[in-house]
Amino acid sequence: MVNIANMVVLDNPAPFKNPFQFEITFECLQELQEDLEWKVVYVGSAENSDHDQMLDEILVGPVPVGVNKFILQAEAPNVTGIPAKDLLGVTVVLVTCSYKEKEFVRVGYYVNNEYIDPTYDPENGPPPSPLDMTKVVRTILADKPRVTRFPISWTGEEEPTPPPQPDTIDDDENDVLPDDMDDDDDEEMDDDMDDENESDKLLTTMDMEDNNNNNKAISQGNIIVSNE
Repeated sequence: MVNIANMVVLDNPAPFKNPFQFEITFECLQELQEDLEWKVVYVGSAENSDHDQMLDEILVGPVPVGVNKFILQAEAPNVTGIPAKDLLGVTVVLVTCSYKEKEFVRVGYYVNNEYIDPTYDPENGPPPSPLDMTKVVRTILADKPRVTRFPISWTGEEEPTPPPQPDTIDDDENDVLPDDMDDDDDEEMDDDMDDENESDKLLTTMDMEDNNNNNKAISQGNIIVSNE
């Protein structure tokens, strides 16, 4: 019913407190009875899901049949809800979409938060505490997300559902969504990427958890959906 064709991370790298922005292109193959629900989730700690933060949750609809493109924007996470030891280094941000409260696709990106200050030398120890978040830069590894699709019943009838499978999205010029990260790509991040094993394990765990064709725009919350 709905296929994500492409997802582009905007404003990247960016200061930690800047909103997350994702330009999403998807195709709706048939008319939907209900709205699509999009969520952005920031993983505050790889060790405890209690620190996960729902950055935004938006209903979009009615969705026109055809190719649609929109920008999904979500505010930065609340620093007070993140353990101090997890403010810097590698974590994950998730973009999910559900229909009738059933999640059918999840896109996970690695995020690296780095303290940037010309006067700071990492060899002299950790940054000063409390951390000045205005000096923290967020970098999303935009070209290597992990995409997982979940089989659901689009009609509401009960259907057997096999386990979710990692998937890919069609290549689009500069934007490619492969299954997972290559080791060479990890080296492009700074030394904080030593935490990647925890984040990779976290993504894998999360994967297993669970109307016309004329130009049209539907605006709700922080997004605009336009039918192409």
